[in-house]
Amino acid sequence: MTASNLDRAWDLHPQVSVRPEPFGALLYHFGTRKLTFLKDRTLLAVVQALAAAPTARAACSAAGVDDEDLPRYGQALAALTRSSMVVERNRTP
Repeated sequence: MTASNLDRAWDLHPQVSVRPEPFGALLYHFGTRKLTFLKDRTLLAVVQALAAAPTARAACSAAGVDDEDLPRYGQALAALTRSSMVVERNRTP
C-alpha cells in the first residue's frame, strides 16, 4: 500500500469474517472462499481498527504501529486489498 493509500479510508470487505486466534487471526471471504492467515496480532489490531479509523494510517497508529514499522504494515494491508479482504471505504459526497 503506498503512502497515499495509507491516507485513505479502508474497511474489511462485507463478506469477510475474522476469527481471532492465539497466533493472530483467520480471515475468510465468503464470496471468493479464500482463507487468509494473519500471523501478527498487531496486524489483527490494525484490521480491526480500520472500520473506526478515518485512514489506514490512523488505524495503524491506533494499533500501536510506529512510523518505522509503517511500511511493513502498509505492505500487509496491500496484500489484503489484492485478495479482496480489505476494500476502500465508499466516500460520501
